[in-house]
Amino acid sequence: QVHVMESGGGRVQSGGTLTLSCSAASSTAAASRFSITTMAWYRQAAGKERELVARIAKDGSADYSDSVKGRFTISRDNAKDTVYLRMNSLKPEDTAVYYCKANQELPHGLVLDYWGQGTQVSVSS
Repeated sequence: QVHVMESGGGRVQSGGTLTLSCSAASSTAAASRFSITTMAWYRQAAGKERELVARIAKDGSADYSDSVKGRFTISRDNAKDTVYLRMNSLKPEDTAVYYCKANQELPHGLVLDYWGQGTQVSVSS
């Protein structure tokens, strides 16, 4: 079992900056044997479906949704299984609950997804 926990959400004015953090921690010694691979940020605005914001592989390669490209930066610390999302030039349409997802790679190609509880980001105009 892996526990995923986000932090850093809050309320900011349009044009402002926030940085979200997410850590993935194995709850058992057995679970800690297997690597956390891709980590990602998703968001879900009220009345909308959850959408991918950005994801980053263990080698640091990343990709972004078109709506945040050039404004958001995802990064990670592999030693801590922690991922960050720096959000610049925030817009009201970025308002959503932001969720972190961590993939854990098990033997035989099996990959498990673990989600955090989410953190609210609110951007006022």
